[in-house]
Amino acid sequence: MLIAFNSVLSVNAQKADTLWLQRIDLSKVYQDWDLPETNLPLKENPLKIGGQSFKYGMASRTEGLFKFDFRGDAQKFHAVVGLDDASDRNSTVLFSVLADNKEVFRSPVMVHGSKAIKVDIDLKQVRHLSINISNGGKGQYADRAGFADAFILYKGTRPDVFNFNYINKRYILTPPESPEPRINGAKVFGVRPGNPFMFTVAATGKRPMTITAENLPKGLSLDSKTGIITGVLKDRGESLVKLKAINRLGTATRLLKIIVGDKIALTPPIGWNSFNCWADAVDQGNVKAAADAMVSTGLINHGWTYINIDDSWSVKPGSNDPKLMGEPRNANGMINSNKKFPDMKGMTDYIHSKGLKAGIYSSPGPLTCSKYIASYQFEDKDARQWADWGFDYVKYDWCSYGEIARDKSIEEYQKPYVVMRKALDKVNRDIVFSFCQYGMGKSWEWAEQIGGNCWRTGDDMPDIWKNMSEIGFNQAGKEKYAGPGHWNDPDMLVVGLIGWGEIQYPSRLTADEQYTHISLWSLLASPLLIGCDLTQMDAFTKNLLTNDEVIDINQDPLGKQAGRAYKDGDLEIWVKDLEDGSKAVGLFNRNSVNETIKAGWNTLGLNGKQIVRDVWRQKDEGVFSDSFSAVVPAHGVKLITIRKSR
Repeated sequence: MLIAFNSVLSVNAQKADTLWLQRIDLSKVYQDWDLPETNLPLKENPLKIGGQSFKYGMASRTEGLFKFDFRGDAQKFHAVVGLDDASDRNSTVLFSVLADNKEVFRSPVMVHGSKAIKVDIDLKQVRHLSINISNGGKGQYADRAGFADAFILYKGTRPDVFNFNYINKRYILTPPESPEPRINGAKVFGVRPGNPFMFTVAATGKRPMTITAENLPKGLSLDSKTGIITGVLKDRGESLVKLKAINRLGTATRLLKIIVGDKIALTPPIGWNSFNCWADAVDQGNVKAAADAMVSTGLINHGWTYINIDDSWSVKPGSNDPKLMGEPRNANGMINSNKKFPDMKGMTDYIHSKGLKAGIYSSPGPLTCSKYIASYQFEDKDARQWADWGFDYVKYDWCSYGEIARDKSIEEYQKPYVVMRKALDKVNRDIVFSFCQYGMGKSWEWAEQIGGNCWRTGDDMPDIWKNMSEIGFNQAGKEKYAGPGHWNDPDMLVVGLIGWGEIQYPSRLTADEQYTHISLWSLLASPLLIGCDLTQMDAFTKNLLTNDEVIDINQDPLGKQAGRAYKDGDLEIWVKDLEDGSKAVGLFNRNSVNETIKAGWNTLGLNGKQIVRDVWRQKDEGVFSDSFSAVVPAHGVKLITIRKSR
């Protein structure tokens, strides 16, 4: 306390003013949860760090970010920082301070009982100050950072506190879709011989619309009103089908390659998963409503395909909830759904009638993550039941199998997925096999070899910039393991209205962060599984998910995953080769201030004049000879395609 008092006296003699951090408008700062609190910050206890009490200060949860802009003469930033003693025993916190985007202070990772650390930063000639709070990659979510006696000394104009609410404002980049017909979605589709075939031609434009197909293989039929193609193909081979979408304003054409062989999921699966908005509260009504909304919102017309149930559809042993109780399996060992899902076959038939596909969830252990009955020792029966019900996709979540695995060897990580792969191969239905195994044992290196169609490469991802960006940008180097029929999966999309059943809220990612999220996942050729409540989708979220040029990057038939071509601090350039010889390029700014990013042709493997197109705005930027530069917003992206100029 004496340090802070003397500092104020010495500079006050020079007619400096003091801005105490606990007196700023705390609603403007960024914090993952709630707002920072002042003076009595946590559990009604005085602020205490490492056993030392402080009368003045505040506490902020991790992650947190304070930003100040100086229009006058800034002099000094002072604070005493550490982990609030009232935090949980396993909590940790790390502080860093950036002056004009250069780090000038970084604390060690501070644990429970760590002594407070004094911070004194000279701010002369500094225009911007950022104070970052994280858990240092350790600890647990919502650790509490303590700021005691924290103030900024300045002369003249009072420092501006950056208002993060401004950047949370959603803004739409993509122009409205044309009333003229356009065919969207996958350009290639794989099916195994003799298995049921279903493919919906995705087309936008004013209705009524007629869909036709030339050179449709024998064994398939097309509903010209819905665009749904169904049937069975018995012989291996390839067919090139010419699709047409016709309305009163014109005709659109597109080629669809149908491959009858051993591979399915020739483009990344895209659709919806129930967990990020319903979690254990999901029921049959929610799922059917999601299918209805996929059609009524027009998402189906942009290629969105799957309606997937996550955890909590089977019986839950030991539950007192009548909806979850019952016999886990029938007399023949076939798994039962709980009373939230009274008619699984009827539900999948309903989903299929919409031109959509259905997905289900289980675990290789005895119980799922939420403690519902899973597939251990009943793999053949469960695969047969899922096929009989009509499911087209299964997410297989490690969970309780960790209690069965003998060790952490690659063989043990693979074993349950090999067993279920063999079970799925016995049924007369194409079922996309998604490994939810969190990347243990570097699963991306071997998951394709044991029959995975997609596989998680890391932990679950909350709607937090730090987590989303780290997971997404950590896909660098994994591109050689992805391709048609086998895809790296960084996790589901965290955009729109998400939550857990009755508790739902808008994604905490800013607009720019959401553009980064969708752009990066599309470049990565990742499965795109929407997690929001489709029945309450706002205009921003719908626009984010219906840009056909962005989706085309994800669904490109070449099946290349983007790689990182350039990195300078927090500025990155990612490049994805496309089937037509062009390139999709993401200019990413992971900094907290706007930055100019320059992409040189030598970096991208290009030469000569190139046409650059802004993908989100769907307009050409012009012809460029040797490079392209753009100002990219904080945590934002400039997504472009580059094609040779003739």
